[in-house]
Amino acid sequence: MEAMATDRRVRNERATTSFQRKGPDGGVGRLAVLPGTRPSVRHGQLLLSSGLPSLDYVLGGGLAVGTLLLIEEDVYGVYSNLLFKHFLAEGIICGHNLFVASDKEEPADILKELPSPLWNTSVNEMEEETAIVSKHDSQESMRIAWRYQNIPKLEVNSFTKFGHYFDLTKTMAPELIQNIKWNGFFLPKEADLAPGYTRLLHSIRKIIYEQGYDGAIPQKKTRNILRIGIQSLGSVLWDDDICCYENPQNIHSLTKFLYALRGLLRTSLSTCIITIPAHLIKNKAIMERVTNLSDTVVGLESFIGSERETNPLYKDYHGLIHIRQIPLLNSLICDVSDMKDLAFRVKKKLFIIERLHLPPDLSDTVSRTSKQDLAESAKLLRSGCSAMAIGKKHLDF
Repeated sequence: MEAMATDRRVRNERATTSFQRKGPDGGVGRLAVLPGTRPSVRHGQLLLSSGLPSLDYVLGGGLAVGTLLLIEEDVYGVYSNLLFKHFLAEGIICGHNLFVASDKEEPADILKELPSPLWNTSVNEMEEETAIVSKHDSQESMRIAWRYQNIPKLEVNSFTKFGHYFDLTKTMAPELIQNIKWNGFFLPKEADLAPGYTRLLHSIRKIIYEQGYDGAIPQKKTRNILRIGIQSLGSVLWDDDICCYENPQNIHSLTKFLYALRGLLRTSLSTCIITIPAHLIKNKAIMERVTNLSDTVVGLESFIGSERETNPLYKDYHGLIHIRQIPLLNSLICDVSDMKDLAFRVKKKLFIIERLHLPPDLSDTVSRTSKQDLAESAKLLRSGCSAMAIGKKHLDF
C-alpha cells in the first residue's frame, strides 16, 4: 500500500505543468479566490471592478489589488463624486469591506447616497434604453464623416459577471449596506492634535493589520478585499496649504502620506481610490510628484461653466476624461487599450464613458461660427486621418 501511495504521489508531481508553481509546503501556488475579483490574463494580478465597466475596459480590465487610483476632480466635483460613489457601491455588491474617509461629509451619509444597482430584473429596461441610444446613433451615422465609422466603441450594454451597472436616479437599499462591514474616518470628529494625514494613515494601518487584510501574514480565516475611499485629499480641510500658496509651508506632507500609503497597499488585500482637487493646487511640481506616487491617474474635465457647455460640438457629452497614467504590473509595457480621446455623459440612469465623436465639418448641425472650434477640437482625435479641413481648403476624396 505504501508503494502504491508513493507511486501515485510521484505521478501527480510529474503531471504538474510548467504554468504552476509549487508553494513552500509542496502545494501548487495559485491566486486566491476572493469575491468580486478575477485574475488578469496579462500580468496575473487580481483585478476588481471600479464600478464602471466602461472605465474597467479602458484601464485594461479593472483595478489591480494593492494599487492606488487617483481621480483629478472636475471644477465643481460633481462627476468625480459619482466615480467615487460607484467604486464604493461596487464594493457593497461584491461583499467587500469599506473604509471611507472624508473631510466634509459623514461617511455614513456618503453610503446613504450610493446609487442603486441594476439587477437582472432591470435587464429589459437597460436593453430598451440602450436600444434608444443605438437608434439615435444609427440616425446620426449618415451624418458622420467616413473616418469615424470604423473606430471601435466602448461596450456599455453588455452584462458580465465582473462589474455592475448602477441607477443614478435611485439610492441603494439600506439592507445592502447593513450586510457589509465598513469603517469611517470623518476628519472634524477626529479629536487629535496630529495633522490630518497622520491620523488618516494611522487609521488605515490599524484596520489593515488588525482586521486581517495584511497579505504578508498567512491566515486561516476567509480573506476579503478592503476598498479604501478618500475624498478631496489635499484640500484646506486636511490641514494642508498646497491649494493656497505656490510655495506652501508643508510642501512634502501630501507626498509623504502617499508614499507610506502605497507601501501599505502593496502588501495588503486592499485597493484605494482618492479624489484630489488638482485644479486648485498652485505648484504644478507637487501635482507631478503626486502623479508619480499613484498607480492609475484619471482626470475629469467637466463642461459645466465653460464655453463647451453651450458649444453644439459637445452637445451629447458632459465632459472629457483623461487617462493620465496606467501602472506597469509584472510587464514591460502598460496594459492600455487603443481608446484615447474619451468623453463621459450621464444618460438617464447611467454614467457612460465612450469615445469622443465630433460632427463633420460640413454637418448641418454645425454653424459657420463653429468651424474654428471644430478645427481646434480635431486635435483631440489622433486616429484615422491626421489632417482636417481648415479654412477654405477641404480634403477631396
